[in-house]
Amino acid sequence: MSLHPGTAPHTDTDPHPDTASLGGLVEIRGVHKSFGDLEVLRGIDLRIDPGSVTVILGPSGSGKSTLLRTINHLEPVSQGLISVDGEVIGYRREGELLHELHEKEVLRQRTSIGMVFQSFNLFAHMTAVGNVAEAPRRALGVPRREAEARARELLTLVGLSDKFDVYPRQLSGGQQQRVAIARALALRPKVLLFDEPTSALDPELVEEVLAVIRSLTRAGTTLVIVTHEISFARDVADTVVFMDQGRIVEQGPPAEVLDRPRHERTRAFLQRVRTGAEAADEDPAPTSPPPVEPSPAPPADAPRRPSHPSATALALDPTTPLPRYLTEDHQS
Repeated sequence: MSLHPGTAPHTDTDPHPDTASLGGLVEIRGVHKSFGDLEVLRGIDLRIDPGSVTVILGPSGSGKSTLLRTINHLEPVSQGLISVDGEVIGYRREGELLHELHEKEVLRQRTSIGMVFQSFNLFAHMTAVGNVAEAPRRALGVPRREAEARARELLTLVGLSDKFDVYPRQLSGGQQQRVAIARALALRPKVLLFDEPTSALDPELVEEVLAVIRSLTRAGTTLVIVTHEISFARDVADTVVFMDQGRIVEQGPPAEVLDRPRHERTRAFLQRVRTGAEAADEDPAPTSPPPVEPSPAPPADAPRRPSHPSATALALDPTTPLPRYLTEDHQS
């Protein structure tokens, strides 16, 4: 397959050993998210196994991108909790209570949760190597020479070995997105999030980015991908999740969700995508709420809500709705 423009990414061999990392276990439990009076996420329960590939589908406004952003605490949850390898993201757990973390601790957690956005968000004044090397230097204190050497390795991995010293304005959209992927890999994350990574690209540039993501599915990192690319989801996903109106309608292997969906709302969405109708900015809301996947039973040893939680800490109780998170002053 010829990819234009730029050098083809390495898609026929395993990624460079240095890019492989042990994937993290992501657990999402009872998550709600509201913006003012608008509730965007309405009780999300999801387990994403280490090293797996999960693709999230859904119409515009279904909450899929918001869910992705809560995983690395770009959007704090209003209720519930998210953990990676047992560590609660954005909050410190003390017995039955959660306290909001200081920003420095949140930034530390984000070094293990990479994200590739719809827009590329590259530094215009830095070369491709500079963009990829910046995070390890600033976040991990990696020496410049070491960070730039790794940046060159990662750019080679994504097919940009001839673009080391090129600035973003000199790159195509597909090439800029591949730089963004290399940048996300530079911190060796346990979990890598993709938010509609091809939505800002011209159609002829989409495949070069998808080819890079396909190659990453063998690296061992846990991947969570929001996309409308149905054939791509079928090729790479271990689990497909379909969301609508802030809820998970159904989830399962691609052969089930994409080829034999159980719910009418899923079937209607897939039909609209295949006929191109989902290209509209907004998807018409169904006349009644979609069916919801049942939540898993809480563990027997789950912590209980104290009778008088403090104003800066919240109880954990998976058996009843959790109160909204309260912001803790960022002072020691």
